[in-house]
Amino acid sequence: MAQKKSMLELHRVDLEDYKKVQKLPVTLVMDNVRSEMNVGSVFRTADAFLIERVCLCGITPQPPKPEIHKTALGAEDAVVWQYFSTTIEVVKELRAQGYVIVSIEQVHDSVSLEHFVVNNGQKIAVVFGNEVKGVSQEVVDASDVCVEVPQEGTKHSLNISCCAAIIMWHLYQQFR
Repeated sequence: MAQKKSMLELHRVDLEDYKKVQKLPVTLVMDNVRSEMNVGSVFRTADAFLIERVCLCGITPQPPKPEIHKTALGAEDAVVWQYFSTTIEVVKELRAQGYVIVSIEQVHDSVSLEHFVVNNGQKIAVVFGNEVKGVSQEVVDASDVCVEVPQEGTKHSLNISCCAAIIMWHLYQQFR
């Protein structure tokens, strides 16, 4: 029977050491995401894949909130985050800092995730949209590229927390 690994065997670090670990040059941007649980899930996954920061925009809930903490399990204290009143504000700021702006959205001429390749040395800002409306058209228009997760079935899209996890794993594999 397989034995579960201990925290020591998993090579996990404490919060103080985590803050010193080199992060991936990836910033996540939450464009008016409404669910505290989705935000918490994104924080937890961002912690797992060493994402440098999360930008919360518009109506996106900010820590400390009970449902964020319930889902993030403290990752909201590990991952650097910032709040911006509008998503376009942070997109413009990130572009000025040399980030490639990648919106996760189903649009004409989008790149399917399996074909999305990060060039060496690129800094990436990934925008995730509202659970119902997606990424705002203004932000889509300001993006360098739109990427979509290929899917089949009857539903229009994945839950943002699932989609974000898939995207972060894809980027983690490329940067590692």
